Amino acid sequence: MAIPIAILDCDLLLHGQGHKTLDRFDLGAVPDTVLLSQFGFPREFILYLVELLREALCRRTQRSRAISPEVQVLAALGFYTSGSFQTSMGDTIGISQASMSRCVSNVTRALVEKAPQFITFNRDPSSTEQFQRVAGFPGVLGVLDYIQVTIKAPNSEDSSYVNKKGFHSVGCQLVCDARGLLLSAETHWAGGLRDTDVLKRSTLHKQLQELEDGWLLGDRRYPLRRWLMTPVDCPESPAEFQYNLAHAATHEIVDRTFRAIQTRFRCLDGTKGYLQYSPERSSSILLACCVLHNASLQSGLDAWTLERTDPLEQPESLEQRPEDRDRQAEDLRKQLIVKHFS
Repeated sequence: MAIPIAILDCDLLLHGQGHKTLDRFDLGAVPDTVLLSQFGFPREFILYLVELLREALCRRTQRSRAISPEVQVLAALGFYTSGSFQTSMGDTIGISQASMSRCVSNVTRALVEKAPQFITFNRDPSSTEQFQRVAGFPGVLGVLDYIQVTIKAPNSEDSSYVNKKGFHSVGCQLVCDARGLLLSAETHWAGGLRDTDVLKRSTLHKQLQELEDGWLLGDRRYPLRRWLMTPVDCPESPAEFQYNLAHAATHEIVDRTFRAIQTRFRCLDGTKGYLQYSPERSSSILLACCVLHNASLQSGLDAWTLERTDPLEQPESLEQRPEDRDRQAEDLRKQLIVKHFS
């Protein structure tokens, strides 16, 4: 049963003339509780999004009987946050499945266009101070992880999207700061790629080569580099154990951040099903949700309010050949351990 937030005139749909919008919709009449429960965000943030995306959404709907930006934003938010199929959310809002699909596509493209504005690798010195307050780990500019989002099998017989667990997915390489704000989100990787291969081929990798001070934290799946501190594989001294404890407590921030993103945007939660789209469109939806995460955090919403509490999966250690080891990075990590964790 549809809630009374958008009343669409059948006569207008069938016989409308000229450029009209389905804007017989009063956002102010929708209770705050309905906005939160059905669309995942408070009124103020939804209004902010409508204005942020209005130009792009109007540009894409320069046709007769266009759907208003307000309805388009609500339709997309309802899909992102409910995890239900587009048909179900379209029924809730009161628009057809075809219109619902256009709304999600339009809003997703508009949000992806905003990604450079909201997701930037900012080398802010205050960020290292915030990280150090977590567990005493100095010099941290961000925490790195690579996650998988389940998708339907592509139509083509493409095994590149089959990950090591045997299901189809797109991969996303994330870096976040101590608050859970995303500094980098590359969502277009085929799920069959290894974390290390993605890092080598990523835009982020090129940026990291220019780092002179500070580093990211990565788990055992990544190689130790002067710009990427990883855990000590077989700690022996008390200082090495302390280093590993501080590393784990700090690196957990990126795990918590993505769990919170999956919880808020349930279309990404593999336990609820999988994205029913092509890899390309699934990647765009994932990036759109990352943009919304940062936009909401920058608007004062809590990044981790809706975080799930699933146990963390322990990563497998990277098996490195001797010739691939970075001796300079090993010396740097030893100095770090002696100076800050002894």
